[in-house]
Amino acid sequence: MVTYQTGPERALALSYAPEAARASLAALFALDDTLGQILRTTREPMVGQMRLTWWHSALSALDSAPPPAQPVLQALADNVVRNGVSGARLAAMIDGWEALLEAEAIDTTALQLHAAARGRGLFVAAQALVGGAPRDPVEAAGEGWALADLARNVRDPESARRIATAASGAIAAATAVRWSRAGRALGALAQLARMDLAVPLDTPIAHGAPRRVARLALHRVTGR
Repeated sequence: MVTYQTGPERALALSYAPEAARASLAALFALDDTLGQILRTTREPMVGQMRLTWWHSALSALDSAPPPAQPVLQALADNVVRNGVSGARLAAMIDGWEALLEAEAIDTTALQLHAAARGRGLFVAAQALVGGAPRDPVEAAGEGWALADLARNVRDPESARRIATAASGAIAAATAVRWSRAGRALGALAQLARMDLAVPLDTPIAHGAPRRVARLALHRVTGR
């Protein structure tokens, strides 16, 4: 139903974070990638649920025990939990993925839960690590980013259009203000989502195109 992939544009956006927070952000988004990969490679919902349950337990355990020999969990323990974002808070993001796994169709309820638990949860945790200002619209950015990403990775065209429409309002709010310097990595991700939404869903995105990279560079300088 859903596939996920990452690329150099996101790496560029995350490089705008304060240097001390970059490893933390990389670990957070590696977790998001890992959870998305579960959906991409799961054919049976029950198997996917078992895998997500394992991750929920493993993330929650980071608050009270050393991580197992798993690279993502070790990176989270060293760079995220150690810096004040609890494993329980990370585990709560799994609810957003379970909403897609459990739903027979991606309805409004599933979309709202995915946007809140995955997107908002991820970006709010990231803000706790990078700093930033209270005015930075991290919640809208996270929700819109998650939905814009989902719209590009759902195979059913009608569902993709509906999800993209749901993403557009949040992304408009997230890109309408000037982001603080510390928060600009997250603002850049919102700008990427805005550019993605401007491309018809049946048209490939020109990732790394000069105009897209230039737009990110402008955001890094101006916060807009």
